[in-house]
Amino acid sequence: MTPHPLTSPLTGPIVVTGATGQLGRLVLASLLKQVPAAQLVAAVRSPEKAQDLAAQGIQVRKADYDRPDTLVEAFRGAGKVLLISSNEIGQRFAQHRAAVDAARKAGVPLLAYTSLLRADTSPLPLALEHRETEAYLKASGLPFVLLRNGWYTENYAASIPSALQHGAFLGSAGEGKIASAARADYAEAAAAVLLRDGQAGQVHELAGDTAYTLRELTAELSRQSGKAVAYQNLPEAEFKAILLGAGLPEAIASLLAESDTGAAKGGLFDDSRTLRRLIGRPTTPMADTVGAALRG
Repeated sequence: MTPHPLTSPLTGPIVVTGATGQLGRLVLASLLKQVPAAQLVAAVRSPEKAQDLAAQGIQVRKADYDRPDTLVEAFRGAGKVLLISSNEIGQRFAQHRAAVDAARKAGVPLLAYTSLLRADTSPLPLALEHRETEAYLKASGLPFVLLRNGWYTENYAASIPSALQHGAFLGSAGEGKIASAARADYAEAAAAVLLRDGQAGQVHELAGDTAYTLRELTAELSRQSGKAVAYQNLPEAEFKAILLGAGLPEAIASLLAESDTGAAKGGLFDDSRTLRRLIGRPTTPMADTVGAALRG
């Protein structure tokens, strides 16, 4: 990877929310390659889960969406804040609103927000809370930049063990093309944006270089595993029922089934190559993520 040098000195530390999550940890790892640990803040609900980050010299601050006072303190003196969208479906907008209000109170010069690919027009119900957050950001007067992330290939890789067990990869995406990328690609893009000037007002539509259907993903899984796996396209309600039967919570089962239906309508396709340009390299091929999942 070619580092993205700072285009100007930081006026304060870079604060990353959700820093103990999968994306947050990857963003910090990318930033650590380019800025001193002392210039980074991990804003987390449970600081005890961030001891490994503290051991690397990263500041750890408590940031609880349900306690706005902790958010203001976590953002105090920040040069930039990365607001990684909450994973609490149905509660996200209220939580994001609290973070935006806190950033404004703390006088944050720039807030970067991880939204959803083409959130303003997306057919995915998942986009609703992102649209609400984007609208609130615009009304807040706070300088912000949008990182509209496409699908993580890992979202599908999580289904590989079950697909191998049953010889079928289930979904509701039909022949919809999915331009996904690896979670690490999106993390690297977030770091690149945080380290550049002139980002206020920018909207980055981020997706993988190449698109595929779930049928094509299943064929790749069969090829690499050496096992016969077929793609089985199901009605959304039936797919959701199977996910619920597998023990997934209602919100997650709905999210996955509805997102597949949205993918069938083109909601997860993009060919702008913006992500590739931001990170300065090709995005991670789907086949690589499938291979990594098979290796465990």
